[in-house]
Amino acid sequence: MKLLRVGEKNKEKPAILDKDGKLRDISKHIIDLDPTHLNFETFEKIKQIDLSSQPEISNNTRIGSCITKPGKFIAIGLNFSDHAAETGAKPPTEPIVFMKATSSINGPNDDIEITSYSNKLDWEVELGLVIGKNAKNIPEKNSQDYILGYCLVNDVSEREWQIEKMGQWVKGKSHDTFGPVGPYLVTKDEINDVNNLNMELDLNGERMQTGNTKTMIFNVDHIVSYVSRYMSLQPGDIITTGTPPGVGMGMKPQKFLKAGDEMRLSIELLGEQKSKVVAI
Repeated sequence: MKLLRVGEKNKEKPAILDKDGKLRDISKHIIDLDPTHLNFETFEKIKQIDLSSQPEISNNTRIGSCITKPGKFIAIGLNFSDHAAETGAKPPTEPIVFMKATSSINGPNDDIEITSYSNKLDWEVELGLVIGKNAKNIPEKNSQDYILGYCLVNDVSEREWQIEKMGQWVKGKSHDTFGPVGPYLVTKDEINDVNNLNMELDLNGERMQTGNTKTMIFNVDHIVSYVSRYMSLQPGDIITTGTPPGVGMGMKPQKFLKAGDEMRLSIELLGEQKSKVVAI
């Protein structure tokens, strides 16, 4: 299933993409794609819906983030060895875990804000996973039992705030709009091998990032098990799993986003995002 949320900002309703590529309103069956309803039991009920009898939604309708109000928005840093190399960092020997504020979550095609005090705004196409049931200190072999599905994430990062200012990475990762998520939450049955998905990001029509999830240092099963040792995970939690090479910080000379720039990013089977940088 490909589930999404559509409508005006803060007024989105749940929808599903049917086999013919039509958007169907399923708000009579599920209130929202939030922690209360993001679980395996609810999704089994959704599978039984006769989609052809559900109201059709125009494909021109705005798409919001495919998850709303998650308890946690967790991220993994430097999870591609070639990305670590381009930033001058050594590949980590265990996952680097940091947090993005949940208030950074944005629709996949919504504008991304750049402030007057932002000098090094950067892009990162990433595979996100969504937790479907409570997980605490779970073995890696059982991780798939806790993953509800996958989504596309742009881990927008202000590098000066992240690296050159005092404190932790979270500051450079958490401004409003720095977390586009979606368009779809794609259930596991739609993906044969999550560890072999092509990833790409274009800036103003020029390819910046080309990668594949098979080159991740730590795969999704390892990440879920590892994170669950240090914090419990709940339904709706998002974990975004790192980016391939091609970020602006790694270029020589470095290249950063400016107002008016447009990004298109995609991951195989998970859809694409198109966003514009706007000054505020």
